[in-house]
Amino acid sequence: MLDGLLSILQDWAELMPLPIFTFVGAFVEEIIAPIPSPFVMTLAGSLAEAQGQPHIYLLFLAVIGAIGKTIGSVIIYFIADKFENVITSKFGKLIGVSHRQITRLGERLEQGRGEWFAIFALRALPVMPTAPVSFGAGILQLKLKTYITSTALGLVVRNAFYLYLGYTSTNALEQLNSNLDSVETIGYALLLVAAVATIFYIYRGRRKHD
Repeated sequence: MLDGLLSILQDWAELMPLPIFTFVGAFVEEIIAPIPSPFVMTLAGSLAEAQGQPHIYLLFLAVIGAIGKTIGSVIIYFIADKFENVITSKFGKLIGVSHRQITRLGERLEQGRGEWFAIFALRALPVMPTAPVSFGAGILQLKLKTYITSTALGLVVRNAFYLYLGYTSTNALEQLNSNLDSVETIGYALLLVAAVATIFYIYRGRRKHD
């Protein structure tokens, strides 16, 4: 299935103007989580080099891709927000986590500017999968304005990295495809640790309250 999706994206890259492919590909890449997050940008960078585009063109593509990916991430954010409401209302007592506890955790994360820089860093880090970050932000109901600005700017940095990688290395896409599993696994492992720490924090706060 994944190979089929990647093949479709490669066909789109040949049929669409490069900026449109970068926007649409980034949006689809965010919505359909199994698609490896570096794929579209690395491919777009390779195509930009093949077309003889200057280096500054990569920054334009990085912004276009960030807009498409941010729109996709906002959709996931709202889905996660609704998902959290349904789960805590129906199963909150069973799992020992309430909607209010999650809301309080989100409010604590919003104190100061730590939340903005945390989202920015998670978006900018090349090894970090992006869809789980969008889902987690929606569950915690982080401020939408802060979420969007930090996401967009972080994605510009991330996109520029992969675009440049594809632009400067003729074998970048092949090398990346052979190592995508290990690259994404690192990011998922880091997010798993963060999720476990969050659950522990909620339970600890609940025990203190009790």
